[in-house]
Amino acid sequence: MKTLVIVSHPYFDRSSAIKALQKVAGRVAGVTVRNLESIYGSKTAAFDVAAEQRVVEAADRIVFLFPIHWFNMTPMLKAYLNEVWTYGWAFGPNGTALKGKTLQAVVTAGASKHTYSAEGLIESTIDEVLTPLKASALYVGMTYLPPLAFFETTGVDDRALTAFEQQLKGEPAPLAVAG
Repeated sequence: MKTLVIVSHPYFDRSSAIKALQKVAGRVAGVTVRNLESIYGSKTAAFDVAAEQRVVEAADRIVFLFPIHWFNMTPMLKAYLNEVWTYGWAFGPNGTALKGKTLQAVVTAGASKHTYSAEGLIESTIDEVLTPLKASALYVGMTYLPPLAFFETTGVDDRALTAFEQQLKGEPAPLAVAG
């Protein structure tokens, strides 16, 4: 199974968790990693749409790796969906390029797991925050897997980073080797 990990972080140079998770993903056989900001900077209209679509078409499983950014995906990742998942390619007449593929979000959040709960400050779970991504995946015929979320990632120490890395690689995580 070929996995494409699409990474987006508006402040990648300040990230510990996303950097560590991207590094782990890059060492797994059968995984291609594309960091949107590394490729395109912060230019949300600079995507090479044809190239991005080719990379997606070659994958069976797509993982979006990003920090929760104001209770949403990052600006670059949203622009990526707008520009790359186009009518006629991803959906609409003859638009079946994503049908049958799997999508999973791997996200980091600076806040606690309790914050992302019905009882927490935002009165919403991480699943609820990611509902637009789930809806997008289902709309284009993908299988949407529950997200893998890492909480309290601001200023995370090496021990916690190692635990995050192990979770990303292990079953049933998105980088686990599938048969």
